[in-house]
Amino acid sequence: MMRIDLKDILLVSIQFLFFGCYIIDVEWSLGFSHFFKMIGLAVAIIGLIISLLAVLQLNKNLSPFPTPKENAILLENGLYKFVRHPIYSGLLLLFYGYGIYVDSIYKLLISSLLLLLFYFKTNYEELQLVKKFPDYSNYKQKVGRFSPKIK
Repeated sequence: MMRIDLKDILLVSIQFLFFGCYIIDVEWSLGFSHFFKMIGLAVAIIGLIISLLAVLQLNKNLSPFPTPKENAILLENGLYKFVRHPIYSGLLLLFYGYGIYVDSIYKLLISSLLLLLFYFKTNYEELQLVKKFPDYSNYKQKVGRFSPKIK
């Protein structure tokens, strides 16, 4: 059975707190043009698709917690061939894109807090992954955290 550390629970709790804050409507607008809003919508849809595909690829390895499951395997194909954390990448695209689409400074601020949280959460997660998968260090050198590495 997977041992869940207090840090795992804390990071996931903060993440869901930010998700909850995101759905609150606060009227802070930047006055984005219709064209820019449509770009935001396209980015949000792409982010949703990336997140859903990454969840499907993880399949039985999926866990809300940063610590990998005991029977987890290291994925290095599909979206994981290009990005180490495509679910987070997709969520960030979704949240930033939607924030632009609805022209909300507040939603963009929450998206930025999520980016910060995902950065710290992935640092912790990757420490756990290195313990479980010795090859993870090599994978980490080749593949970007939230976006593909430019060679």
